[in-house]
Amino acid sequence: MANSTGTTSGKVRSALVIGGGIAGPVTAMALQRAGIEATVFEAYDGPADEVGGGMGLAPNGFQAFDAIGVGDAIRAVSAEMNGIVLQSWNGRRLAQFGTLPGIDPMRFVIRAKLFRTLREAAEERGLTTVYGRRIVDASEDADGVTARFEDGSTATADVLIGADGLRSTVRRLIEPTAPAPQFAGTIGFGALIPAVGVAPTDGRMHMAFGRRCFFAWQVFADGTGVWFVNLPVAHPLSIGEQRERGGAYWLDHLAKVCEGDTTPAQLMLAATDPGTMLFAGGMEKMPRAVRWSRGRLVLTGDAAHAPSSSSGQGASLAAESSVELARCLRDLPLPQALARYENLRRPRVERIIKETARTNARKAAGPVARVVRDALLPVVFKLTKPEKSAWQFRYPIDFDAPVA
Repeated sequence: MANSTGTTSGKVRSALVIGGGIAGPVTAMALQRAGIEATVFEAYDGPADEVGGGMGLAPNGFQAFDAIGVGDAIRAVSAEMNGIVLQSWNGRRLAQFGTLPGIDPMRFVIRAKLFRTLREAAEERGLTTVYGRRIVDASEDADGVTARFEDGSTATADVLIGADGLRSTVRRLIEPTAPAPQFAGTIGFGALIPAVGVAPTDGRMHMAFGRRCFFAWQVFADGTGVWFVNLPVAHPLSIGEQRERGGAYWLDHLAKVCEGDTTPAQLMLAATDPGTMLFAGGMEKMPRAVRWSRGRLVLTGDAAHAPSSSSGQGASLAAESSVELARCLRDLPLPQALARYENLRRPRVERIIKETARTNARKAAGPVARVVRDALLPVVFKLTKPEKSAWQFRYPIDFDAPVA
């Protein structure tokens, strides 16, 4: 367990960033721009360039990516979502959302492409990622914090930042009794298809609440497409456990699950190469009662806050928090920097988490709940003014502005 023996009131000059996924390289690049030396330590032996399914990136996330100069690189590997169409299993349209005036469209990206783009951007800037270093402990004194890794090696800096995801070790070091992630009731799959045989969806992502699963798809003008599924299950499966059964097994299983739903699922699943399937494991969420920092240890990204996977905000909120943390560490002494960072970020992320928490429950609805959901959703969406959600997508970051 981490032992805090003191915290200096001086400015931070160096940082250990634990986790090489999305928040890790974004944090390191933001720290570098803030004049703070950063090294990323990743538990796995290599990059996660082939891990995960697809994900949405919100316009507020791109404001954070642009603040550190990686927005255009991410736009180049993602596709615009000019709207979202929600439908029931029988093809009945429940709601349609377009892009709000004055706000850029959402974008869709394969998680592995986002990983690769961020990793390459960090490497181009001379930032180091050390692989095969799984943190097991950390100790502090008046001069810094030292991380101890599973292989017996250590590293020391002024601050240690946990960007190590939902199952964060750094979170447990900060608070050994911290709540564990909660299974949201579904497991995820997806794939990119080079030739779909389905009409283009005009830049819109279609999402269907099927009778036995949630199926979403988008077909691009060139005939390529993407699909993903959230499959309700009683117990979570890891990505490794999904892979053990193989792509062919899951494609056959998902075809049976989607049978009878008025979607192009059968065509798209049949067009999918089993070897190219993407596995996302169990969908999880973090309880809100998480302590973000203690002494020289602090959390960012999913380690601190993880909205429902259905929010489309996970990576975007992680980017926002990572950039804001770097600004705070640049401008304020350590104790004040971490307090200011949490004051800036917690109210916003908890509001978004609260407003999107119900979506996963809709995906995993049972037969009775499904009927109620499909009857009520059109009414709810008619009464909901899209402009009321615009605050989520507006989060301008002036990186050079001093943090008060």
